Amino acid sequence: MKVVISSKGQIVIPAEFRNRDKIEPGQAFDIERVNRGEYRLIAASPDNQGLVNILLACPVKGWFAPIESESTDTLGSQS
Repeated sequence: MKVVISSKGQIVIPAEFRNRDKIEPGQAFDIERVNRGEYRLIAASPDNQGLVNILLACPVKGWFAPIESESTDTLGSQS
């Protein structure tokens, strides 16, 4: 699919791709130069996106259960 670079250096991702991949306004991307005239655009994911994907992929609801833990409020303070 052909796109044109604007006078500001911007490229519009066609609506077909945005809709298919659920790209939202303000979403960040990384761009890599592969070769002269060849670039790779990669959706930047939040730091925890990998964990979120793993949890969402779990086939059994309720598989992950909270565990009891101590409060971190007192870490670093010694009595």
